[in-house]
Amino acid sequence: MTAKAEAPPVGRAQITVFQMAVMTTIAVASLRSLPAMASYGWASILLWIIPAALFFVPTALLSAELSASVPGGVYEWVREALGQRSAVVAVWVQWAHNIVWYPAQLAMIAGAAAYFVNAPRLADSGVYTAVVIVVVFWCAVWVGMRGGNLFAKVASRAGLFGTLLPAGVLVVLGVLWLVTGRNLPGNSLEGTGLLPPLAGPTSVALIVSNFLAFAGMEMNAVHASHLPAPRLSAPRRDYTRVVGIAFATTLAIFIVPTLFMAMVLPGGQIHTADGVMLAFSAFFSGFGVPWLGNVVYLLIVVGGLASVVTWIAGPSRILFHAAKDEALPAFFRRTNARDAQSGIFVIMGVTVTLLALLYVIFPGNVSDVFSVLIGMAVALYLIMYLFLFVSAIALRRRGRSGAQPRAPALYPMTIVGMVAATAAFVLTFVPQAGQDSIPPAIYPFLVALFVVGLGAPGLLLHRLARRRATTAPARGPHTAPGSA
Repeated sequence: MTAKAEAPPVGRAQITVFQMAVMTTIAVASLRSLPAMASYGWASILLWIIPAALFFVPTALLSAELSASVPGGVYEWVREALGQRSAVVAVWVQWAHNIVWYPAQLAMIAGAAAYFVNAPRLADSGVYTAVVIVVVFWCAVWVGMRGGNLFAKVASRAGLFGTLLPAGVLVVLGVLWLVTGRNLPGNSLEGTGLLPPLAGPTSVALIVSNFLAFAGMEMNAVHASHLPAPRLSAPRRDYTRVVGIAFATTLAIFIVPTLFMAMVLPGGQIHTADGVMLAFSAFFSGFGVPWLGNVVYLLIVVGGLASVVTWIAGPSRILFHAAKDEALPAFFRRTNARDAQSGIFVIMGVTVTLLALLYVIFPGNVSDVFSVLIGMAVALYLIMYLFLFVSAIALRRRGRSGAQPRAPALYPMTIVGMVAATAAFVLTFVPQAGQDSIPPAIYPFLVALFVVGLGAPGLLLHRLARRRATTAPARGPHTAPGSA
């Protein structure tokens, strides 16, 4: 039997197409990704386009087709194609990857908040950063615990003002900078070409890091059943519109603002943590209105909160689907009175709180450690995408997919995506150029340990859940099917 996609109970507030499009955009596009690419000047265009063509396009089109054919999200797609065990692995690594991502994203929020209160040195305080991470994350958990569509309202509105608006302001400032003939000598565009400086595997690994920047298009498919449905097929067609809007908006946010950021920041001096704030500061100071920077810093804080709320709601709900299918222990399917996945939220809150303490214990270099961990986390997420590509082929061959919208050239496109994802997975074992926190000789072994250490618990918990399900007395017609 196939796991059923979640259907919203009668009377539950629904999510609009606009809300989900914004949520999907901010799940993928983040201003945090821009500074690293801005340091490459004109070459950043190619560094964005390569993963977009090889990875973003296939995942966007497949997400649209699979959501139309097998509603429910990644767990349902992989389970239908490859079985329950593979589906658990896919959603577990997706969820585990986010656990490492949250502290790094929230650290950027802490930095923006420090700039907002005109105390940028606070961003160097481990205690301050840890407090912001814990407080903001638990606030996001509270929003998720409220259930209904509150998380969608918060994420879409905060994402609109905190991600889309600052990106638009950055573009307007860049255009005005050009129109008024301003120029900053030694900026990151000077002396750069359209081709990135590739010098061996460590430089190629830079492109791999951008795969994670484009990850997340599939994540909000789990909420597609909450779209308005005057007709049975409406959620499927509406989610396709969501994918199309998010795809175009994401590319615009990544490419254009990156070039304008490079135009006002000195070459070789762009820092990932505060590069966005420094770019706005340079623009507003150049136009004689430095106080406007505080407004944008506040918006960036709001946008960071929106991305965290979105990523808390999506992967946790997908994992909850697996737990309802008895593919994970009972604690993972605990809900509160509002039908929110409270058990999973508690696990996430406790884990992120413990990770935040690293900023207190190692205030000097913990940011570098998290940067390395995020690079390693790419490997986990790519495992999920490999399952997704294989599932797309399997479902099309069985006639379970192919409903409108039908992804064009699915087989060659999927093969390209699989090859790109596999190559990217292999290259995650190669340290990026400029990464000197970990000796290159032991880096591959640490990546392997990281992948196994975060991925294996999903399989162990699945085995435990299935063993208990097979030894427990029959629970009636609602008992979930066995592992495929």
